[in-house]
Amino acid sequence: MANYDTVTVERFERVALVSFNRPDSLNAFNAALRADILQAVEEVNADPEIRVAVLTGAGRAFSAGADLAEVTGADFDVENQLNQEYKPVLMAIHQAPMPWVSAVNGAAAGVGSAFAMGCDLTVMAENAYLYQAFAAISLVPDGGATWHLARTLGRKRAYELIVTGEKLPAQRCHELGLCNRVVAADTLVADALAWAQELAAKAPLALRYAKESLNFALEQELPATISEEARLQKICIGSADAAEGVEAFIGKRAPVWQGK
Repeated sequence: MANYDTVTVERFERVALVSFNRPDSLNAFNAALRADILQAVEEVNADPEIRVAVLTGAGRAFSAGADLAEVTGADFDVENQLNQEYKPVLMAIHQAPMPWVSAVNGAAAGVGSAFAMGCDLTVMAENAYLYQAFAAISLVPDGGATWHLARTLGRKRAYELIVTGEKLPAQRCHELGLCNRVVAADTLVADALAWAQELAAKAPLALRYAKESLNFALEQELPATISEEARLQKICIGSADAAEGVEAFIGKRAPVWQGK
């Protein structure tokens, strides 16, 4: 794996741990972090040995959002930055051929919350929170935050959360469906990695195509979704892993997945 200035990538067998690594700035996104996280995510996605990835932040926060020190000057083009620098990495996580798990420590604020919500599964430390900080500085959510909030909470709750700027604690996020698990702060990464290891032991094609099917279903009507499920099921049922699964079930043994 490559070395980065603002991101660390560690490997634990078939699990990758990707960490924002600007702890002195609460992992706020500057140009270097935007470039490094895109390259790191693309590198992890392209590794055939990695079956699950975990995304977290070094230090006291997951991410405080955009580094406001960069949001100055007449030549600053926020639309271009969001489309050309944030969107590619957020879409790379969304469309990855494997599940991404966000392990949220401390604050996940602004566009940092979009990265937390953009992962397929989320584990939050008991002292962590999601924060739509935008309205406080006369901005709107970005990075796809409105998409995730609306689909999880519904329009009215999403709008309330955005305009009030409420810091949503981990337990409340769990109650609302914005995270899957809440764990002790000092065991967050260990717990997230343990869950990722469990997932990595499952059938890779099932993980991949269930994710793809859900992403499709979020945007389509029922008839199209049924047809898409049929297409993906055809891929799965003709795979070596499906045959192995049947043989293992009949033989009462653990399957050995190959991801093909």
